[in-house]
Amino acid sequence: IGKTPIVVNDSRGFYTSRVFGTYVSEGMALLEEGVPPALIDKAGLVAGMPVGPLALADEISIELVHKIGQQTRADLGGAYVERAADRVAAKMVVELGRLGRKSGAGFYDYPADGTKHLWPGLARHFVQKVGAGGTAPISLEAIIERLILVQSVETARCLEEKVLRAAIDADVGAILGWGYPAFRGGPVGWLHTLGLPAAVAALDRLAGQHGPRFAAPQLLRDMAARGERFYP
Repeated sequence: IGKTPIVVNDSRGFYTSRVFGTYVSEGMALLEEGVPPALIDKAGLVAGMPVGPLALADEISIELVHKIGQQTRADLGGAYVERAADRVAAKMVVELGRLGRKSGAGFYDYPADGTKHLWPGLARHFVQKVGAGGTAPISLEAIIERLILVQSVETARCLEEKVLRAAIDADVGAILGWGYPAFRGGPVGWLHTLGLPAAVAALDRLAGQHGPRFAAPQLLRDMAARGERFYP
C-alpha cells in the first residue's frame, strides 16, 4: 500500500500519536502563557514542521484533543497530571464552542468565501503578553527549541519504556508519519546533532522553567554520562 512500517509496542498513544501530540500540546501551552498565536504557528513553520501547532490542532479537531484528555484522566485517575492543553482545549470546546476546522471555528476562522485566518477573539480569551516596544515575551528561537525538544524528550521516553525497539524506527516514523523536519534527522537524530550532554543540559533548563514534561529520562542521562550514542 506504499507505506513504510515500523514496529511499536502496545501502549497508550503507541508512538506517533503520543509524540506528535506533544507538538500540539506545547503550542497550546505557549498560547496559555500569553505568546501571540501568530508567533506560535510561525515558529512551527520556521522549525520545519509542515503546519503550525494551533493550525494542526484545528485540523485534527480541538474537540478530539479535549476528549483524549478527558479519557486519559479517567483512565489514570490520581496519576494524571493536568496539562495546559487540557485547560485550553476545554475552554475552546466547552466554553466557546470552537471545535476546530470541522465546525468552521477553532483557533482559526474558516470563511466560506475566503482564506482561513486566526480568530481575533483569541486575544480576548488568552491574554497576549508583550514587552516594551511591543516585543514578544519569548523569542522565536526559544519557541522553536520547545516545539522541537518536547518531541525529542518524549521519543527518548518511548525508547526507555520500550514502546520502540530502535532509534531508527523513531526517526523514520517521525519523518514519514507526521512530517517531522527531515533536515533535523528525526527526534533522535536531533539529539545527536545537539550532542547528548548538551541536549540533557537544555532539557534540564527547560524542565526548570516549564515543568516535568521536559525532564530528561534516565536513559538519556546515562548515555550522556557514558559518552554513548543511539547510532554508531
